[in-house]
Amino acid sequence: MKRRIPVWLAITAASLPMFMATLDNLVVTSALPAVHADLGASVEELQWITNAYTLAFAALMLLAVGLGDRLGRRHLFVAGITVFTISSAFAAMSTDPTALIVWRAVEGAGAAAIMPLSLTLLVGSVPDRTRTVAIGAWGGISGLGVALGPLIGGAVVEGWSWQAIFWLNVPVGIIAIPLALLALPNTLGARVRADVLGVVLAGLGVLGVVFGIVRGNDAGWASFEVLAGLVGGGLLLVAFVVRQATTDAPLLPLRFFRDRSFTLANIVAMTFSFGAFGAVFILIQFLQVVQGRSPLEAGVWTMPWTLAPMVVAPLAGMVAPRIGTRVLIAGGMAFLSAGLFWIAGAMSADVTFTGLLPGFLLAGIGMGAVFGPISTAVLARMPQEDHAKASGSNSTLREIGVALGIAVLTAVFTGAGGQLTPTGYVDAAQPAVLVGAAVVAVSALVAVFLPAGRGVASAEPAAAELAPEPALAA
Repeated sequence: MKRRIPVWLAITAASLPMFMATLDNLVVTSALPAVHADLGASVEELQWITNAYTLAFAALMLLAVGLGDRLGRRHLFVAGITVFTISSAFAAMSTDPTALIVWRAVEGAGAAAIMPLSLTLLVGSVPDRTRTVAIGAWGGISGLGVALGPLIGGAVVEGWSWQAIFWLNVPVGIIAIPLALLALPNTLGARVRADVLGVVLAGLGVLGVVFGIVRGNDAGWASFEVLAGLVGGGLLLVAFVVRQATTDAPLLPLRFFRDRSFTLANIVAMTFSFGAFGAVFILIQFLQVVQGRSPLEAGVWTMPWTLAPMVVAPLAGMVAPRIGTRVLIAGGMAFLSAGLFWIAGAMSADVTFTGLLPGFLLAGIGMGAVFGPISTAVLARMPQEDHAKASGSNSTLREIGVALGIAVLTAVFTGAGGQLTPTGYVDAAQPAVLVGAAVVAVSALVAVFLPAGRGVASAEPAAAELAPEPALAA
């Protein structure tokens, strides 16, 4: 027996756990000083508290997609919510930095099953006529989850404690599990064996590269540990590509990259995350260290940036079929780049809120214009059976972009002599944010070469077949 699912319920069921997972990308940023004071964490340990989550998230997403195909996408989605919720509780109870890093990594593993499958389950739960709007809403909520991390983190740390950041995930997870079971259909993909070796090669490769970047300034860029991380990580990533070209059951089929929309959309998505979230990481510290703002005040200052995607993303989803995803993505990236350039130029010890406001608004509008359309562009020409892996690869590259953006922009900051002091921050923070702005600007030019993407929801039979009826098997 099948029963119709309201579109709003499907969006809520798919987006609530996804919001929780994406929120944790940067939610700890505002809490790092409190964690340092309470647990005695070193600067390097503080970096890994952030990076452990992001890297586990990125490394395991494609494996989660494959397991979802075999075991049932809703089953694995719910399992991911469960792992995320339990590990959040243990993270809150951590009494030393090592334990917190470990549980953050486990959190990331749970999030890896949530993020890509949430979009696939949503697309399969709504009728074709509302698919673009639903993806737009999903994209806006996803972006909001990441962007609101510093605000929510600051509010919770200031009002309660750093542990409360993780405790908040527990009731959300408890609500999300039955909601997913109620509103999302359990679908299967091709039952192929999991490419565990591919997961290991990709995960260790990305970890090695990020490790090398993080350690570069402290250990020396010519040091053995840094070169081993960068070169070794690069070789492992090459081995991953070779593995994907030769195995019968690849995590990431290389044939996907024959599609111009898929390839360019993923390049844009990765560089988008690199510039935007690397800059957010630098900016939040600037507001606290240089401006002397409290964690909550720093989050409030950035609200024009963080709230704009919630308004712009659904609008972008509605107009995308008429004006095309290319216009929205290229225009959004241009706005984001302009916003970051403005912020970098305005940074000073005495800059006011109004001095930063134009940059915040430009960046927020740009992010909102990109989130949904970039997901649509990734899936635009993919047949139904490839949607899960295509979505997973996009989510993976976004997360790798976050990790690399934070690592590279922080390396630029420290390489320019940056220090976490009011007098030693600004001169180094400006070139770091400028690097992020430049990367986004180049990506805006890349986006110009995307297919127009007009009428995607109705023009492609493969996409239309994704959601013939929003039904739930009883």
